[in-house]
Amino acid sequence: MANSKLYKGSLITIILKLLNESDKMYGYEITQKVKEITKGELKITEGALYPALHKLEADGLLDVEVKKVDNRLRKYYKLTEKGNTETVNKLNELQE
Repeated sequence: MANSKLYKGSLITIILKLLNESDKMYGYEITQKVKEITKGELKITEGALYPALHKLEADGLLDVEVKKVDNRLRKYYKLTEKGNTETVNKLNELQE
């Protein structure tokens, strides 16, 4: 149980940091970026990613923009002002 809470908290921090470094990203792009950065050591499943993204959106930390790409709708996630503040706070906590 403690490990799943740790993972969930870490996943949220990872998502916030990636979105802070990019203008906006879509879900699959986030999973691939994490895989690339960690050289395949950390793989985020859709079953873990999308609930975390939905929670961040519900908490007002993310805005969602839907665009049509290759005849498919793609959701792009972007930090809100509140999300930027939360990201800075979480990253500062990690450095302490």
